[in-house]
Amino acid sequence: MKKEDLRIIFMGTPEFAVETLKALVDNHYNVVAVVTQPDKPVGRHQNELQPSEVKKFALEHNLPVLQPVKMKDPEFVETLRSYHANLQVVVAFRMLPEVVWAMPEYGTFNVHAALLPQYRGAAPINWAVINGETETGVTTFFLDHDIDTGRIIMKKPFAIPDDANVEYVYDGLMHLGAEICLETLEAIAAADGKPESIPQEELVDLKAAPKIFKETCEINWHQPVKKVYDFVRGLSPYPGAWTTLRDADGRDTVLKIFRATKTTENAGVGVGTLRADRKHLYIACEDCWLQIDELQLAGKKRMDAPAFLNGMKEIEKYSAI
Repeated sequence: MKKEDLRIIFMGTPEFAVETLKALVDNHYNVVAVVTQPDKPVGRHQNELQPSEVKKFALEHNLPVLQPVKMKDPEFVETLRSYHANLQVVVAFRMLPEVVWAMPEYGTFNVHAALLPQYRGAAPINWAVINGETETGVTTFFLDHDIDTGRIIMKKPFAIPDDANVEYVYDGLMHLGAEICLETLEAIAAADGKPESIPQEELVDLKAAPKIFKETCEINWHQPVKKVYDFVRGLSPYPGAWTTLRDADGRDTVLKIFRATKTTENAGVGVGTLRADRKHLYIACEDCWLQIDELQLAGKKRMDAPAFLNGMKEIEKYSAI
């Protein structure tokens, strides 16, 4: 089969998915339509509609765009069928019903930002960094009834340096995802739509990657400094790990931490204790001090530690809780 014989419907929403869609367009694959989320209300009064990054790219390249509210909507399903696609590619989208993923002749494959079966779920990049992994990667697999459990087509690993945050890993996997998608399409074409694929391993120690909420991002200081350090970089720059600072009078303020350095200096004080010198701010974990390098007080701008300390007097009267 030639690549021109593939009629592809692409499904995705955020910037992460755009890199793969761009690779398809740049390599002259026949993308017959793009499916993305409905425009999102934004602004103070929620009266403006903001299109997804995938929609913006699709319109710039004159690709038809579908934005269903419900994936099982009969009108949407019939419209999807009218494009006569024989393959669907999914990157950073939503769960699909069987009537959609089973529609094309050659199936539907997903580009997932982890080495499956580990880190199934909505936030695999964040959780890989939070858990201190030294390696992650991307996987292509055929969709089936359950989330991220289908037969694996390909995997590509990606190293996570100890000082890398989510932004670094996100960018790396975004480009690697585009690469593995192209290689998967080549394999599908070479195998006349039936590439080799293998079932996922049944592991006992599976690590999940559930969606992240505000409460997920609260720092627990009652753990080793390495754990707190990985937690901070696993949520930086977005949505940002946070803690509550309490002063001597019991007043609380929220502090976000974007960049930190783990130390080997034994804290020897109560967990959450703050100390500072002219240029550095430290918070005690259960074993050592964590050096805070970049942070943001509620209602203030993001700043480095020296700028923060210039405006915060008697820092020893505060504690992180």
